[in-house]
Amino acid sequence: MRALRHLDKYFVKYKWLLLLGTIFVALSNYFRVLQPQAIRQALDLVYENIRMYKLYDGFEAQASMYSSIGKSLLYFALLVLLLALLMGLFMYFMRQTIIVMSRLIEYDLRKEIFVQYEKLDLAFYKKNMTGDLMARITEDVSKVRMYLGPALLYGINLATLFVMVIYAMISVSPELSLYCLLPLPFLSLSIYFVSSIIHSKSEVIQRQLARLNSISQEVYNGIRVVKSYTHEKHIGDYFTEECDDYKDKSMKLASVNALFFPVMLLIIGASTILTIYFGGLQVYKGNITPGNIAEFVIYVNMLTWPVTSIGWIASIIQQAEASQERINSFLHLEPEISNPTNQRRPIQGAIEFAGVDFVYPDTGIQALKNVSFTLRKGEKLAIVGRTGSGKSTIADLLVRMYDTTNGVIRIDDVDIKHHNLEQIREKIGYVPQDVFLFSDTVEDNIRFGQGDSNGKDPKFFAKKAAVYDDIMELPDKFETMVGERGVTLSGGQKQRISIARAFIKEPEIVILDDCLSAVDTTTENQILSYLNDALTDKTTIVITHRIYGMLQFDKIIVLEQGEIVEEGTHETLMNRNGFYAKMYDRQRVMEDENKIL
Repeated sequence: MRALRHLDKYFVKYKWLLLLGTIFVALSNYFRVLQPQAIRQALDLVYENIRMYKLYDGFEAQASMYSSIGKSLLYFALLVLLLALLMGLFMYFMRQTIIVMSRLIEYDLRKEIFVQYEKLDLAFYKKNMTGDLMARITEDVSKVRMYLGPALLYGINLATLFVMVIYAMISVSPELSLYCLLPLPFLSLSIYFVSSIIHSKSEVIQRQLARLNSISQEVYNGIRVVKSYTHEKHIGDYFTEECDDYKDKSMKLASVNALFFPVMLLIIGASTILTIYFGGLQVYKGNITPGNIAEFVIYVNMLTWPVTSIGWIASIIQQAEASQERINSFLHLEPEISNPTNQRRPIQGAIEFAGVDFVYPDTGIQALKNVSFTLRKGEKLAIVGRTGSGKSTIADLLVRMYDTTNGVIRIDDVDIKHHNLEQIREKIGYVPQDVFLFSDTVEDNIRFGQGDSNGKDPKFFAKKAAVYDDIMELPDKFETMVGERGVTLSGGQKQRISIARAFIKEPEIVILDDCLSAVDTTTENQILSYLNDALTDKTTIVITHRIYGMLQFDKIIVLEQGEIVEEGTHETLMNRNGFYAKMYDRQRVMEDENKIL
């Protein structure tokens, strides 16, 4: 149970609920153990008085004695009923403490995992599938909660009831108690051998469940591709195979669990037979009363479910151990990108790359080689290059999604690693190439960029991003739900909403990563017109496959296989007649052809 030690801090946090729950369990079992003693006294009363009753046959005293026995039995019946009510009352209280505690810990554990997910860097998400992450925060946490709630409750119940029952039995007859409890060591041995099997099978099942979640999530996200290629049957068959694998693994675990209960009942049945047989011998010798046999039989059957639940508890604990081990593998990870300081310093927007190399940690591909350039506050830089030349990597490094392999990035002459991480990201308006919108309203997607402190009107920035008119044509205008990942919107609309989301931050540094690829020429000119006006004093980096004539760039760099092969102004690069000039000429030819068409 090493992995489950991570939960100790939660037991400390909710120690009073756990303590009260344990007390309520003990009180409930105390009144439960008193019931067989009341029944024993009632049976002994009947047994002792039945012969006396027959001796008074034909006498008036017989009726009086009958009435007296009846009143005594009624008293014992009411006493048993009262004890049952008290037992039930404290049983209710123990569920209101221990089960509630388990739900609170489940809530806290899910929050802890979610916060950890947010802390981990981008490299982590490239190595792990979304479905697997979802399985750990849902299925695995649910398995752990079963240990925190039912398993813990029944474990405490078993321990307290076992102690009270054994004490009550030994106080009556140690010899008979020994015979009754003789089969129980065999129970312990069976649990010891089977628990390891349960643990290994549970871990395999959880891994397969995570795989099913990953497949489902991937297919649902790519449903357009699946349908367009008519691969529904192929994907369905593949998913069925994985489900069958999960079913087979689950059935093997179920068969192991199913073995417990017949074994438990057999052992308890053997204890009952031994109780009646050896108890009868003890009554014959005069060591105990007939009522004691009934008391012992009730005690043995009273232990039936708690003892039987040992196998169930062992199974839950083993499954929880496997699940918590999977959770811990993420919780104990330290993010490679961390906040070095809580100190905030004013950011003006000057940027410097000094001999920057970068190798992606998950693939080992070198994206940048000895990249160096400087930008003063308010200057505009265009980064041009073919696909895979390392353009987007520069943007990722500026917002510290990754750290450089070699070299230094400075903002305002301070190493970016020494800046407050949160402040850096607040002051950079980044529009990524892969636009992402949340399953929320259009307005809330734009407001996402402003945080909690900025009260700017999203409609104003929607106009500046040339998407206002499109939004007003939607059914509910700014209150329209965009669907998962903005599926109800066109590519150009999603890009422009993403631009509005970046603009509403009013950042000091703006990074636009090929964010106009899905818009038409007219809309592009509207957005570029705003960029010229609104970003005059903002440091701007435009990553693109195209060249925007309306934007006046202070510097243009051309990347090829991660290296800067050309650098300068538009006029300088055109005069060199290199990659940039050829790219510009091709673009002009295509634009002229489009005008003719």
